[in-house]
Amino acid sequence: MLKKIMLKNKKIFFLTFIFFIFPLLLVNVAAFDDFNYQKNEFVSIEAENIPKHVAIIMDGNRRWAKENDLSLYEGYIKGAEALSNIIEASVDLGVKILTVYVFSTENWSREKEEIDTLKDLFEYMCINQKNTLIDLGVRLDTIGDISKFPKSTQDSFNELKKTCQNGKKLDLILAINYGGRDEINRAMLKIIDDVENNIIKKEEITQNLIASYLDTNKIPDPDLLIRTAGEARLSNFLLWQVAYTEIYISDFYWPAFSKLEFMKAILDFQKRSKKVGS
Repeated sequence: MLKKIMLKNKKIFFLTFIFFIFPLLLVNVAAFDDFNYQKNEFVSIEAENIPKHVAIIMDGNRRWAKENDLSLYEGYIKGAEALSNIIEASVDLGVKILTVYVFSTENWSREKEEIDTLKDLFEYMCINQKNTLIDLGVRLDTIGDISKFPKSTQDSFNELKKTCQNGKKLDLILAINYGGRDEINRAMLKIIDDVENNIIKKEEITQNLIASYLDTNKIPDPDLLIRTAGEARLSNFLLWQVAYTEIYISDFYWPAFSKLEFMKAILDFQKRSKKVGS
């Protein structure tokens, strides 16, 4: 009888180990491996070769939400969380400028419900992320024409910019109602006006002068451009500025783009040999 009980207990223990304990061990091993990989990747990053200016096309919020049976709003919320993580990683790694494509001039053609969702999210994030940005030492600025947004949205951005004006560690540039062609067009109109008003002469127009009329005239061109969701196009983003920028394409949708993926992009950048003019 005692032998039968012992055999029965051994069987129960074996089944418990197979179906419950062993899977947990596998998960923990995988998590440990991920941690080690992340740690090793971080260690192998060259501190002296961090890209000063990183630009990101944050693509895939809607597709991520659809594939995970979530609402569009939940997709954008998750995307906002991903941005918060990348801002933190940029500060940790020593990136000095982070420019992100938040809302393009073409986005106005989307459904009104989606545009309203984005407007509400902008205002919410301006309020919710204020203290975090201050603590991280982030200074905020925008490029593009935000005058098309409601006054409440404009006020939220301007208030946040004012609050974060003393940030020293990272310049966060939000491209809002921005399009590369629109930016160049606006710059050309300003140059024409200045020529007609005898502020500058036609002969003085050079590439450097044109660059000084762009929205990005106070910052250097990006060293690295990251695009998520596996798409390999610029989508009218920083067309003038990325002439010699290294480009990294990630297959991850933006909401799933983690600090680890960001580190992989930095490592990929460091393995390349940049040759201007080639």
